[in-house]
Amino acid sequence: MPDGFKDKVVIVTGGASGIGQALCEELAKRGSKVVAADVNSEGAERVAGGISKKGGQAEAVRLDVTRSDEVQNLVDQTASRHGRLDYMFNNAGIANLGEVRDMTPEQWDRIIQINLMGVVYGTTAAYSLMVEQGFGHIVNTASEAGLYPVVATTSYALTKHGVVGLSTSLRAEGAGLGVKVSVTCPGPVESRIVDDATRLSTYKRDLFSEAPSFMLVKAPKAANLILKGVARNQAIIVFPFRSRYQWWLHRISPTISDLTARMMTAAIRRYRQEP
Repeated sequence: MPDGFKDKVVIVTGGASGIGQALCEELAKRGSKVVAADVNSEGAERVAGGISKKGGQAEAVRLDVTRSDEVQNLVDQTASRHGRLDYMFNNAGIANLGEVRDMTPEQWDRIIQINLMGVVYGTTAAYSLMVEQGFGHIVNTASEAGLYPVVATTSYALTKHGVVGLSTSLRAEGAGLGVKVSVTCPGPVESRIVDDATRLSTYKRDLFSEAPSFMLVKAPKAANLILKGVARNQAIIVFPFRSRYQWWLHRISPTISDLTARMMTAAIRRYRQEP
């Protein structure tokens, strides 16, 4: 059965690595014309070049998602060159790992500008175009941290909750205008986001690098799960099963949610450095 990606025009932000790279590669494999956009221009060129060598259609663009003019220009130029824009994957993001008490105002500004405003700029630019053309699908990358508490990632969770709220609310507005909106909320994925994250606190052990490998979703598998949900026009795409199960419990039981919060309080206490 066709999945709706063949011959489609697609922009993927954060396309130079991790989930973004995997989405670019999988979309190209399915016949899409892919624009790999990233502030890391060399990485984007590498991804697009690899796709082209395998016979796919891809181009690389340097993009700073915190610049609304750059995002708007990319959307406009892509639509002008190809005649339309079918999918906009707003995937670029960073992480701050540690406690709020250690964050500076500059760190708050940076993560909000990239993770939240970058998605806002990409969403609104694509949405205006898609409303005008009468079709299109916007897919925003959030996280399980946008659905329930996740320890020592408060600034990240703030932005991801915002992305979920933006996406689910806009989905209702766009439904009657031909524009679909989905948000993906993955659990831990094997990518560079943790390696590249700003660490705000010092712990006895590295809280964020101790997850067993079997708990990490490989980026190619994550891309396939995302595209499966997009093809079905799911509003919120949550994976793996552990994350879906925890989300389900969080929604149905305030008591369980309170227990989760207490468990996280205990977890971070274990990792704080002793006086």
